[in-house]
Parts: sequence; C-alpha cells; structure tokens
Amino acid sequence: MVGRLGRVTSTGDPGVDEVEVADVSVAMCTRNGAHFVAEQVRSILNQSVVPREIVVGDDASSDNTIEVIEATYAAVRAQRAGVTTRLHVHRRPKPLGVAGNFEATISECRGSLVALSDQDDVWPPGRLARLMPLFDDPAVGLVHTDAVLVDADGVSTGTLLLDAIEVGEAERRALAAGEAFDILLRRNLVTGATVIVRRDIAESAMPFPASWLHDEWLAAVASTTGSLRLVDEPWLHYRQHGANEVGASVPTWSRRWEKLREPRGPRSARLVARASSLVDYLNRKTVDPRLHEAARAKLVHEKWRSHLPATRVLRLAPVVGALVSGRYRRFNRGLLDALRDLVQPV
Repeated sequence: MVGRLGRVTSTGDPGVDEVEVADVSVAMCTRNGAHFVAEQVRSILNQSVVPREIVVGDDASSDNTIEVIEATYAAVRAQRAGVTTRLHVHRRPKPLGVAGNFEATISECRGSLVALSDQDDVWPPGRLARLMPLFDDPAVGLVHTDAVLVDADGVSTGTLLLDAIEVGEAERRALAAGEAFDILLRRNLVTGATVIVRRDIAESAMPFPASWLHDEWLAAVASTTGSLRLVDEPWLHYRQHGANEVGASVPTWSRRWEKLREPRGPRSARLVARASSLVDYLNRKTVDPRLHEAARAKLVHEKWRSHLPATRVLRLAPVVGALVSGRYRRFNRGLLDALRDLVQPV
C-alpha cells in the first residue's frame, strides 16, 4: 500500500515481517569514517519506518569506510528480512569537500525526500516516523530538529544543539512557524545532520555557491518560500569527537574572545560573497519583493562592514551609527557583531 509520499506497508513476501518504507533517500557523506559509521548505518536501517535507499558519497576515503558500511548493511538486512532499503555507494576518486560531496550525493538520490546524514551520528528509532508526517502538508519543504550532543562514546554531554548555538525563544518560534528568512539573514541556525528536505527544493538550490555550506544554503533557499520548519525536539544524537568536519560546542567566553580577535578579511569576504549569492538566487526566482529588498540591504551592509577603516578608533562612529539604526540587529547578532567590528584586526 502506497501513501501520499510513497509509504509502503507490505513487502509482498509471505512470512516476512512487514516494515513500513518511506519514499526517502538518505544522503550519507563519508570520509575516513570507519570508526563510527557502522552505528549510524544500523540506526538508519533499524528505524520503525525505513528509508527507500541509502546513497553514500564517499569523499576519497583512505580507510575501510565503504567496507564497514557494506558489511553492516548486509548484517542488518540478514537480521531484519523485511527491510527493503537499497544501498548505493559512490566512490569519489578525488575529494569534493563537505558541501561538494553533499551536493553530488543529493543529486544521486531518487526519493521524494532526502534526509541528510553525517557518518558519525545516530538516529533515534522513531525519527522518520515522527518527521515524515510533516511533509503531508505541501507547504513544508524542509524540516530540521534539535539534537542531543554526545561524546565520542555516544554518551550525552547534557547539552542540546540549539542551546549550544544559543538559539533564543523568539528564533525558535519563527523557525517553527515558517518565518525563517529574516532569522537566517543574521546567521545560520540549521544543522545539516538534522535535515530532511524535498528533493525538488534541493535540486532547485543547485549548484550550491562556494561561499555557503550545504546546510546553510538549503535552509536559506527553503526560507525564501516559507517552507522551512523547526521541530524543537532532539531527533538526533549529534556526535562530537574532536575530528568533526563541522560540529557544535558550548560557547565559552574565551572562545568568544578568540572569534573577536580573528582577522576580519577572510570572514568579511565570505559574508559578502554569501549575500551576493543569495541576491543572485532571488533575482532568478519569483518570490516576495520584500525578500529581494532584505537580501540587497544585507549585501550593502556586509560590503559596508568589509570597508570599515583599518584604524580601530575610526570605526567607532560608523559602527555606533549602524548599531543605533538597527542594522546590526537586522542583519547580524546585534551588539556582539558590532563589538566584533570594533576590535577585529584587519
């Protein structure tokens, strides 16, 4: 029996336990992940509702990551005969990097929905069963969730992801209500490992701009149509083991100070490039004109920040003026980024 998004509740084989299948592709990107990847593969295949396929994009691993994935897949399929999830492995001869690998891997998926997967996390058993029904609403295009931060051994650190990245209550309400565009103009709050996205939205976002990480860009694109939704529940065990390509950690004052002291040049160039890419994308789409205005204003603001004087004392008046006018609150993290612009070395 097939539902609105391709849910299948029968294997068609007598004597085999029925396992519900969702028309979801898992886009799993790997690189030298043999140590943790087996646990993630097991957690995906042991869902109460399993995905249609797992598509692995291996970014030129030099260890036995692929062999571990294939052996784990075979072992779970042998134990759970009703699982019909297919495994497709794409070996990259040369590394594409995180964003490039995810773009290529998503393009190789065939499900109506694509769930992004890192190699070292763990899905709680009811994850797909909880999140799939949200997509019965055609207005929903991308769903992301909170996560439990766990250590290398999978033990909870006692911190949730959204708390670690300091997502406030007003931001959570806006993300949950589909009002994410203005929030994401300030900073990204969407972690790719928690994301499920409609494949047509992901394809419309391609090619991913070089200045954006894949999850940030997918979230920005989904926000332009109001289709991004936050489920403020921890539906992922997000492993932090010290070698994450991209991770999360509880902010400390010393780390904040380090960021304030980082040279502004590379960061400013990246922010300008990101804002420019967003403007270019919106110019090709039919969206609310207000979004065009906001994106263009963001680009103007980031270009202005990149040209602040090298001498710190000369930055004081223009930065205070922009802070009072509300530009730092609209396009950045308010006082924090104003302080950054006052003290950062060029």
